[in-house]
Amino acid sequence: MPVPYIRHATPEDEETLGRLDRATWSTLHSVQPPPRPPYPPFYTERFGPRDHLVAELGGEVVGYLRLGFPTSLACNAHVRQVQGLAVSDEARGAGVGRELVRAAVREATRLGARRLTLRVLGHNTAARKLYESEGFVVEGVLPEEFLLDGEYVDDVLMGRAL
Repeated sequence: MPVPYIRHATPEDEETLGRLDRATWSTLHSVQPPPRPPYPPFYTERFGPRDHLVAELGGEVVGYLRLGFPTSLACNAHVRQVQGLAVSDEARGAGVGRELVRAAVREATRLGARRLTLRVLGHNTAARKLYESEGFVVEGVLPEEFLLDGEYVDDVLMGRAL
């Protein structure tokens, strides 16, 4: 199986990433309501191409990871946070998510971060296993933080040193 090619996003990726984001929406990983037209731009004032890593297989965009700051506080600037991860259904099981997480670790380190954190929904077992296998540990749990599809779901806080 080919290894995904990981690169930084470009302005030209915006439409493709927006489509991927909408196609992969699920309450397994999103607390936002389902996307509905008219769709807002994928890139925002807060998150642009510089904040996204893109995965390609065979020249096709099949995933992305958004890397940002957990807060706007200067005293928290040594921490980066995974704030979005999506992999197309067709590319699941090809190591795309794993390569994106590894690239995020490298990128956060390159940017001078000391820690990388993320939040994952408690019922997203596959994502939690992936993060744990890449060195993330559970640092906190907000029990029943969200009501999704009629079920209360934990918000799991994970992190790792860089």
